[in-house]
Amino acid sequence: MLDSAHALTRLRTRAAVVARRAEDIIDLNHTGLVVATIFFAWSVTPSLVPRDWLFQGLISGINAAIGYGVGCVLQWAFRRWVRPRIPVETPPEWVRYLVKVVVVGACALVAAAMLVLSADWQREITSLMNMEGTTRAAYLRTGGLSVAVGALVVAVYRTLRETVRFLARLLSRWVKVPPALAPAIGALLLTVLIVTLFNGVATRAFFAVANSAFSVRNDKMSDFAVQPMKPERSGSPASLAKWETLGSEGRWFVSHGPDPVLISAVTGKPAREPIRVYVGLKSATQDMREEDMAVAELERTGAFDRKVLVLATTTGTGWVNGEAAAALEYMWGGDTAIVASQYSYLPSVLSFLADREKVAANGRTMFDAVYRAWSQRPADHRPKLLVYGESLGSQGSESAFDGLADLRSKVDGALWVGPPNSNRLWRQFVQRRDPGTREVDPIYADGLVVRFAATAEDLNRPSPEWRKPRIAYLQHPSDPIVWWSSDLIFSQPDWLSEPRGADVSSQMRWWPFVTFWQVVADLTNAQGVSDGHGHRYGSLVLDGWAAVAAPPDWTPVLGERIRTQIELAEAYERAVK
Repeated sequence: MLDSAHALTRLRTRAAVVARRAEDIIDLNHTGLVVATIFFAWSVTPSLVPRDWLFQGLISGINAAIGYGVGCVLQWAFRRWVRPRIPVETPPEWVRYLVKVVVVGACALVAAAMLVLSADWQREITSLMNMEGTTRAAYLRTGGLSVAVGALVVAVYRTLRETVRFLARLLSRWVKVPPALAPAIGALLLTVLIVTLFNGVATRAFFAVANSAFSVRNDKMSDFAVQPMKPERSGSPASLAKWETLGSEGRWFVSHGPDPVLISAVTGKPAREPIRVYVGLKSATQDMREEDMAVAELERTGAFDRKVLVLATTTGTGWVNGEAAAALEYMWGGDTAIVASQYSYLPSVLSFLADREKVAANGRTMFDAVYRAWSQRPADHRPKLLVYGESLGSQGSESAFDGLADLRSKVDGALWVGPPNSNRLWRQFVQRRDPGTREVDPIYADGLVVRFAATAEDLNRPSPEWRKPRIAYLQHPSDPIVWWSSDLIFSQPDWLSEPRGADVSSQMRWWPFVTFWQVVADLTNAQGVSDGHGHRYGSLVLDGWAAVAAPPDWTPVLGERIRTQIELAEAYERAVK
């Protein structure tokens, strides 16, 4: 009978411990809840590009969880160092309960009010970009998703906290670490383990796995990319770069584009077969590096005898903007050669994190090799040498030059589209812009050599005088690729302190840390907008080429015919890719 009583007592004790643990897990820290609500409210304020309720819910849930953690730390610090020094009587239980109910209700009301305001802000942004806006009722779904995401993140944190406590008990029991010191050592061990994994082993493993996974995608053959038979294309039977080695993007690039018949139909003039040279990551051999193969392909196809030669630096997986390539081929009646090479299997976002040095090295080596072969030709018997890069590709293309003087001495023109904020030359030009001009549409040295444009009209600013060789940057005020920078953490950028760009919300404000994370989130949705906004430049590349390297017979009427054709081709590509 006595043993049964003892067993029952032990069972009740354990049940009480489990109950306290369960209450500890599900109980809300109300200071954390208040700070989480503040972080949630910040996360739904306007940013550069519009967000649907699903995307906003994911972002806001993560932000709210971060805020909850900050609030928990603040409450712990208050109880540890401030409360003992303030002689305040503990209020009755019913008062504390009432305060908690009021806090939860107030937080819910604030979150709902911010969602209503956010729906209005989102409609403003979408209207600026000629897109269909959301409704208040639809956007309220963001709140439910944010709660679920935030709860998941908090659950992960609490799991880690329980892991620390478990380690502390092991340290106290087996290593005889003093109980007061064991939690700190346990937390340190767990932190070191996580940092080591994610900063070293896990990071390398992640990118190795990602590279391997995307290399499989790179090998995938599309039904809409057919091996070219004409010798002017890499991947053809006559090519040194074999069809199966070009990668998915390379095969698409060489198997598409206008032919002489289509060019003549659009321009009304005789045309040549455009040359498209492409070297994939698997194209190189033991006897021939990528840059050497590219030059050999240019020589094989007779590229140095064309009127225009373009070195296009690719992005991520090896993508080349088909609109930019076709626009130039139509303009010059096919008397062109475009050369590009692949430097990574990873998409642009991952390449930006892991392969920026690769794109810089690729940009330098490819340009140096092509430039050496090009410069050996007599000056009056060699093509115009142009460079092109979009997004991360512009960074690689820029890296081939020490500065503006070096750039102008080596090329006949440069067109760079959607340049990342970390581009070295771009930053120099923008920071040294003429006084009184905005960061979103700067004027450098009175626009005599370098110009920036969000529209075709911008390319004519500030005057018709634009000396050759010309350098043009295409950049939208709403493009997060252009405006994201770690500087956003602590300092307000000029593009938010100066009058806003045409497609940037008047309600967007800079907040320390907040704006940085807002624009980080925008990076993943930079192309989820209509052409002419965000990171979607569309046929503006045609206007860029016309400004930088127009042929002698160029007319606006011809430009509009070409624009119609390349927009149709782009629509087809998006439909089948």
